Amino acid sequence: MSPPPALQLALVALLHLTLTNAATSFPDFQLLNVEQVLVGVLTQPSPLQTSEYNHHELLNVTESEDQWKWKLKLIHRDWLSTENATVSRNHSRRFHARIQRDVKRVASLLLRIPGGVIHDGEAAHGVNDFGSDVVSGMDQGSGEYFVRIGVGSPPRSQYMVIDSGSDIVWVQCKPCNQCYKQSDPVFDPDDSASYGGVPCSSSVCDRIENSGCHAGRCRYEVMYGDGSYTKGTLALETLTFGPTVVQDVAIGCGHVNQGMFVGAAGLLGLGGGSMSLVGQLGGQTGGAFSYCLVSRGTNSSGSLVFGREAMPVGAAWVPLLRNPQAPTFYYIGLSGLGIGGIRVPISEDIFQLTELGYGGVVMDTGTAVTRFPTIAYNTFRDAFIEQTANLPRVSGVSIFDTCYNLSSFVTVRIPTVSFYLSAGPILTLPANNFLIPVDSVGTFCFAFASSGSGLSIIGNIQQEGIQISFDGANGYVGFGPNVC
Repeated sequence: MSPPPALQLALVALLHLTLTNAATSFPDFQLLNVEQVLVGVLTQPSPLQTSEYNHHELLNVTESEDQWKWKLKLIHRDWLSTENATVSRNHSRRFHARIQRDVKRVASLLLRIPGGVIHDGEAAHGVNDFGSDVVSGMDQGSGEYFVRIGVGSPPRSQYMVIDSGSDIVWVQCKPCNQCYKQSDPVFDPDDSASYGGVPCSSSVCDRIENSGCHAGRCRYEVMYGDGSYTKGTLALETLTFGPTVVQDVAIGCGHVNQGMFVGAAGLLGLGGGSMSLVGQLGGQTGGAFSYCLVSRGTNSSGSLVFGREAMPVGAAWVPLLRNPQAPTFYYIGLSGLGIGGIRVPISEDIFQLTELGYGGVVMDTGTAVTRFPTIAYNTFRDAFIEQTANLPRVSGVSIFDTCYNLSSFVTVRIPTVSFYLSAGPILTLPANNFLIPVDSVGTFCFAFASSGSGLSIIGNIQQEGIQISFDGANGYVGFGPNVC
């Protein structure tokens, strides 16, 4: 598939996605409906109860139109929360818990990517920065978005975290020597007619990092940056996506798991490596998938679609960059940032991926808040502050240093925030994707932070409501034109 040229896409209302050619003018301000946002915060739906899981399962699978197009519904982790009800329904506490998970996620990515080690103090926020209201990240995990699929034969429905920064598919398995709490019964391989352990001599076993051998079967072990882990047996198993059955998918059957994703049975790795679901499907889907992340705090759902038919017509396409030193991650080219229709004076070199694998801009579903190198972030933030001088400032909250008291406003006029992508397109974000509530009384913060390194990460807050497509076979990432 040849990507279409960068083109202008209409602004759908004031809070939707705008993509334009770099030579085309675009709005320099947006209106943020403060009252509407706060009503949404105060009327958040309660997390699903156990009795609701089966009903919700019916909502989570959409009939496919052809053999290699599968569409699944995405839900945010707040729907499956097993936290204390007071915490799960309190926006401020939920926000702080989310940011704590995010700090751990970013620290994990920085350890896995060349040159990602934090080298200044501004981004190195510790757990104690968030006070006593924060629920431990070891208990809460870092999974943000979930899909429901079938595992085994007959298929056992399981909620799975999607993660574009991971290269393995795994579920908790019986016998469960050490497992965290999940919403569905733990998968029992003895009840599946299609389960088969992978021999140590298999080439599949060789593709697993930190693989081992026990009783002739391949063992796997995945350690995450926050100290969480999963260990167990590598197996070939059947996965079911709605009406579509896929056989012989290599998955981890985890018998020892700690600190992982509350509510979910395991993880659906969508990274760029050969062992991710995308990598294993290979020619069946052409390395193509698309997702639309649901907005937080709503009971609506996003979508995850696999297959070449998932590639939208009319999207604006930019090159997909690969880092041989970190093949899991999806990089895009970013040439600059804009505030209020004015390009911020930041050198393009700050965002470049070097030949040695340093720097660059990673798209990540597991990171919430977009991070930029400190010098870029400071310049970007200062430009935003300059154009919001009429709004009442308040002290920073958590990792956010630019916050406002909007409690007395019904709507506010704020400057646009834009990403200048390589090859020409400009991605102008919806207002809800960069000025977000951190409590229920009207405190809103500029939802960006410093990475404390040379790496930039485009997080899921900034991706919400935007259709993002990966065309792995042709090496492109598409934005729009549709919204969730």
